[in-house]
Amino acid sequence: MLCGVISNVAVGVSTFPSSPLFHFKSCNHRRWRCKLGDDPIISSSLKLPKEVPIFPLPPPPDDDDDEEESPLLQQLGNSAILSACFVGLFTGITVVLFNYSVHEIREVCWGEIPERGASWLREQPIETKWERVILVPALGGLVVSVLNMARTGLEDSADGSAIRSALKPILKTVAACVTLGTGNSLGPEGPSVEIGVSVAKGVATFLDKGAQRKLSLRAAGSAAGISSGFNAAVGGCFFAVESVLWPSPAESSSLSLTNTTSMVILSAVIASVISEIGLGSEPAFAVPLYDFRSPSELPLYLLLGAVCGLVSVGLTKSTSFMLALFDGVERGAGVPKAVFPILGGLTVGCIALVYPEILYWGFQNVDTLLESRPFAKSLSADLLLQLVAVKIVATSLCRASGLVGGYYAPSLFIGAATGMAYGKIVGHLISVSNPMLHLSVLEVASPRAYALVGMAATLAGVCQVPLTAVLLLFELTQDYRIVLPLLGAVGFSAWITSSDKTRRRATDNSKQLNAATTSSEASICELESSLCLNSESDDEILVSQAMRRRYVKTQLSTCVTDVVSLMLEEKQSCALIVDDNNCLVGLLTLADIQHFTELSIARNTKKLEVVRVSEVCSSYGGRCQVLCTANPNMSLVAALSLMNRHGISRLPVVDGDGRGRPVGLIDTESIDLAFR
Repeated sequence: MLCGVISNVAVGVSTFPSSPLFHFKSCNHRRWRCKLGDDPIISSSLKLPKEVPIFPLPPPPDDDDDEEESPLLQQLGNSAILSACFVGLFTGITVVLFNYSVHEIREVCWGEIPERGASWLREQPIETKWERVILVPALGGLVVSVLNMARTGLEDSADGSAIRSALKPILKTVAACVTLGTGNSLGPEGPSVEIGVSVAKGVATFLDKGAQRKLSLRAAGSAAGISSGFNAAVGGCFFAVESVLWPSPAESSSLSLTNTTSMVILSAVIASVISEIGLGSEPAFAVPLYDFRSPSELPLYLLLGAVCGLVSVGLTKSTSFMLALFDGVERGAGVPKAVFPILGGLTVGCIALVYPEILYWGFQNVDTLLESRPFAKSLSADLLLQLVAVKIVATSLCRASGLVGGYYAPSLFIGAATGMAYGKIVGHLISVSNPMLHLSVLEVASPRAYALVGMAATLAGVCQVPLTAVLLLFELTQDYRIVLPLLGAVGFSAWITSSDKTRRRATDNSKQLNAATTSSEASICELESSLCLNSESDDEILVSQAMRRRYVKTQLSTCVTDVVSLMLEEKQSCALIVDDNNCLVGLLTLADIQHFTELSIARNTKKLEVVRVSEVCSSYGGRCQVLCTANPNMSLVAALSLMNRHGISRLPVVDGDGRGRPVGLIDTESIDLAFR
């Protein structure tokens, strides 16, 4: 029976060679052979021989061919492993240089102030410190603004594409060095990941030109960036899995899981070794002494995870608000975009006069929160809660203003402050209630333990990398006792943030992250460019490369039944409405027609056969409106940003001369195909 079905489909394809309705893909396999003579109907009607191959089959390979193929496969595998090793090596070296550059800029701008600590700076009179505290971040914003304009000029230039592709990540890395060296409230891990992805792209260009390993090398580069930044190879490997491989099943399905895993591990290990050689073997931040009293504390850690999840949502909303605010100022007031980094740095400096802990001085301020620095003063729970709120505002402001950096370090700072404040408040409440209840089970651990768990929970909630957060903290503490409360808190935090905004389809995440930076409802993973490994690392794709050039056009006077027939013939779910001058005036979808039909039947209005397009568009809520359009020279990322902002799944493409004549149509399916 299977042979008969395949034969009938094959006959149908040959009978209608020009019809787009017949696409025969399921039998496209070189070893499938059907005996059409076994089917009496097909045999009598077509008079075919007993055995006819539907597709031409090559002769079966012999043993010699297998022996010749094995060295080739082995060579390809060795090439992938070699490429991953180079990615880890060069990423580790570049990240070490990046950290040295940040350190040198910090030394020039701040001198010995970071070593003395934020608590010392707070105690200094304002008249002796305001110039440096305010002007240094503002000066960093000025330099970043110039670098951003240079990057914009490279993007607008049409000449020297190879040079432009090489200079763009270099300029962005320099901007990150200046941003972090002058103390603005961002982190180095995002730029480290982007360095790894850029290195992977360069290695792929010179050593491994095969497109199939593009995703594997990108994963290896991101793993190398995290492992060298935190000196944590295991955390880097899981970051690559969660941020690159898992969101890309459509691309990774054709890859060898073993080879990809080997590439990620080797790259992360080599980068971590290079980081240890260049930066030392100490972890990114000092792990304080802590203790866990009993498993009865687990509900307290679960509650801490819920609190960190809410804090993560607050950071997401704050960043969305700041992005919308700066976008509105640019569009409404006409303020040049180049001014925003200066304003961001200036505002951070003003906030730092009162709360100097928000400044980025490496992880020394995190050590201050954890009370792991020698002679560090303990901060009150009230001050810690203030720092959580202020750090959220400062980080969102820096990100929205155009300063360059990542969200890992701010997330760890916010989580440490949240956990430490939570631990102190809970400890105080327990100590007050314990004499009255006389329950030894109410004894809790020190606030430092809650601070460590809060760091991982906030990181997982903000960046949606729960496994990375758990493995990263476990790798830094090297204490198995922390795993159980850590898993509970991280799980609760990630669940709260994911339920606040359902993440996009897995196949779309790896392609649409950067484009969602203008969506006020997007998650931080989509807002933070350092976690978006595609649009910055790949060559820019234009709308003209992705749009559908076959589409349905109609006019307002056209009968609806004729439009539906055209849609079915062209296999389109919408039609572009144009006027007599071929200018776009609306967009009609099958959903609009279906809704109109249901309402017409319910209200006993006239039949569908005599209904015009204009009636569908003018009745029942004014449908067929075009919220926005794209042009062929627009970046596909920018077009996708418009779609996300307006909550639409398709976008008409009009000519770029201002006349509004349609030239194509893009939708989510065509965008998926273009990014693949």
